[in-house]
Amino acid sequence: MNQPYRFKQNEIDRITNRFGKPFYEKVAREIVEYAERWALSSFQLIPSYSANLVFTCYSEAQGNVVLKIGNPASGETSKEYHTLRHYVGRRFCRVYEADLAQGVILEERIQPGTPLRHESSLDKRLSVFCSLHKDLHLTPGNTVVFPTYSEWVGRITEYMSNRQDCEPLYLYMKKAEAICTSVSNSYSQRMLLHGDFHHDNILLGSDGEYVIIDPKGVIGDPVFDVPRFILNEFGDEITVNLFDKINYIIGTLENNLHIPSYIIKQCLFVETAMGVCWSVEDGATPEEYPKLLQHVAFADTVMNS
Repeated sequence: MNQPYRFKQNEIDRITNRFGKPFYEKVAREIVEYAERWALSSFQLIPSYSANLVFTCYSEAQGNVVLKIGNPASGETSKEYHTLRHYVGRRFCRVYEADLAQGVILEERIQPGTPLRHESSLDKRLSVFCSLHKDLHLTPGNTVVFPTYSEWVGRITEYMSNRQDCEPLYLYMKKAEAICTSVSNSYSQRMLLHGDFHHDNILLGSDGEYVIIDPKGVIGDPVFDVPRFILNEFGDEITVNLFDKINYIIGTLENNLHIPSYIIKQCLFVETAMGVCWSVEDGATPEEYPKLLQHVAFADTVMNS
């Protein structure tokens, strides 16, 4: 079979720099295999280069689809697949095929697929998020597949404890771990969470309704599926007006989701600390640490306001 997608040199360079040459070679082989196995054509690479490589393509059986090829050792594809299967299209995109041993998954493509981030009205963004979050979460069918939110927090705290170059961030993460434990004692449901529930994972469908994509798959109380959305409202810079904006968001979420504002603020601090520490783990340079500290310090200020 002919190569269904020919990588440009700049794409090859970005893939090998991000994932390594063996991963690029794996993808180049497998895109041929799965194009034939699942009758796929018209491939286009989405230049995200995050946890997987993502292609839009056309399926003879399902129409417009998304093909993801990842690292099977990470387990990310497996958790996404099992989450989508468990929700069976309930506010989530559908999953059609998978080869979990190879980290490959074929999903529904949402069209036009405009991310919620592109909605200019903050109140509209909040309304969409609240409508999706309400009564969304289900009890997981197979808890062995998924980590818990507390395990996420504990793992990155342990990692940061061994870093000697960014102790202030570790101290924030240690504080976040204690807060997570406290919140979990009061909010202790074991539900299947999205785990990365923010604007770019909420896409507009052809019927005018928003659909959720790219679940991480993690077990915890639904309160922990709130802060990632707020965190994405921070933007790149901590500005003078941001404090009022975030407090307005938290007040709106409190009224609509019936979660006390102080709990939302605590969850936001935990999520922010975890996010900046993940950035350190992913290779952030010491020159970037002051900005990371600024973000978590801001979340700390919000929590204590």
